[in-house]
Amino acid sequence: MSEEKASDNKIREAGLWELFFEFFKLGLFTIGGGMTMIPLLQGIVADRKKWLTPDDVVDCIAVSQSLPGVIAINMATYVGHRKKGIPGAVCATAGVILPSLISIILVIEVLRGIGDNRYVNGALMGIRASATGLIAYSAYSVGKKVLKDMFCWAVAAVAFVLITFLDVSIVYIVLGAALLGIVRQAVTAGKAGDQA
Repeated sequence: MSEEKASDNKIREAGLWELFFEFFKLGLFTIGGGMTMIPLLQGIVADRKKWLTPDDVVDCIAVSQSLPGVIAINMATYVGHRKKGIPGAVCATAGVILPSLISIILVIEVLRGIGDNRYVNGALMGIRASATGLIAYSAYSVGKKVLKDMFCWAVAAVAFVLITFLDVSIVYIVLGAALLGIVRQAVTAGKAGDQA
């Protein structure tokens, strides 16, 4: 591998203002909820800025989805903390929250004046549809990196069925999947030890 290519793969540092600004832009252009942020986050954090490896981004998504709170805020806090500790977490989190705060206040003020305007309703319908596409892309993009064997596919399929058709709480799904992962790891380690 050439020296230039090796330096391209190197994890880079981030400044506090840089964290704030990148997450501010991310918050500004993420429409439809935190799940739509995932492909954008991957593009910025792993590909463009190289603050984390692609595997680190998958870990960030898993941890952020498993904890209470909004995934977009959790991801910003996670990345900020990984790069600059508590000050980084505060800067990245403030950056991702600020556009929503400003936008919501402005939208509420504008909607008071226009009420049930059919053009506004049409615009919102288009935005919702595009957000659904972004969420589907997020699932595809994370799935490509995570679903590497039959165990992972089985856990994902069972989780989907339990959530979609049986209305099982996500908390139980995450805890159950974590427990299954621990058991699988213990069994795999035990088999490797027996063969050694």
